[in-house]
Amino acid sequence: MPIKIPFAAALLLSCAMAAAPATAQEAPSPLQALQNFGIGTEQIAQLDRGEIVGYDVSETSQKELAIGVAMVLPVPLAQIADYIKKGNMNAIESDILASATLGPNPSSDSFKKFAFTDKQLDEAKAFLAAEAGDEFNLSKAELDRLNSLQPQLEDADDKTLLKTANQTYREFLLQRLLAYKKNGLNGIAAYIRDGGSADPAAELRTDAVNSKAWARYFPELQQAWLTYPAALPANTTEQFIWLNRRVEDRPTAILNHRLISVGDAGGIILSRQFYVGHSYNSSQVVAGGLPYKDGTLVFYSIRSSTDQVAGMGSSLKHSIGREQMKKEMVKRLQRLNKDLKRKPATVAAE
Repeated sequence: MPIKIPFAAALLLSCAMAAAPATAQEAPSPLQALQNFGIGTEQIAQLDRGEIVGYDVSETSQKELAIGVAMVLPVPLAQIADYIKKGNMNAIESDILASATLGPNPSSDSFKKFAFTDKQLDEAKAFLAAEAGDEFNLSKAELDRLNSLQPQLEDADDKTLLKTANQTYREFLLQRLLAYKKNGLNGIAAYIRDGGSADPAAELRTDAVNSKAWARYFPELQQAWLTYPAALPANTTEQFIWLNRRVEDRPTAILNHRLISVGDAGGIILSRQFYVGHSYNSSQVVAGGLPYKDGTLVFYSIRSSTDQVAGMGSSLKHSIGREQMKKEMVKRLQRLNKDLKRKPATVAAE
């Protein structure tokens, strides 16, 4: 069961905290944040010992997996910020094959590093021959486009097939990006399944509505998250990023939108994967960072929607999926903690 999480997005929060002006809303105190997430006295003691603790995040459907983790990193916010700004996150995210930040005027060339390689020729051929189902997350218009290519590819050699697959996928990514930037959640096309569909827009809308633990402190941000591309609150910045991530040992393209709202007392980052190439439908990360004693208290939670945990045996699938997701989240926090401790001079230097 593939549970891949946008971990770097969560920790970019700390980078933004060190550079951005204060927000209009007050961030919660560390104690308030711990209480909001149901982290009790015993778990606080674990945090103070440098352990990672989990907390419950409500799931909104049979398709959703949700969980949160928290840790006190024994370094200041500025050190985490420098680490991230210098591009060190790839060291702890081995499943990312390629990524790039998307500028204000994207084109299909913006995705040129997304490519099926010669070794992934079978994947490229499967994409070109895709049908309704969950092997690839594609809309009706995208499937129709692929179907229209079939006559001209009947006698094509492998080089032509690979080139066509890459060019076509990049066009799909650009179209989905532009549709989202223009219409927000309303611009996200559904994935066509055999006899039905999956609706990432509805999933992400539900996630935004149900993210109440942080919304009480950032109500304007929650509204912007729901009504994007409406104007963002003051002192809020955004990023668009694409990823090529290895999921189920397959390359998958991901389109990611982030909002960052920060202040001297803490901040928050919202990150949604509004297009995922296969295996799961969508994902939302909410992450927060607060100065805590001599370090930084980091919270981050993820809601991930996948058809693979619905249906018969759903309860067991959810239990297994949450545990897998938590293990991955914990592993990456441990890697980050170890790396920051190992390179304090390098990370802090400017």
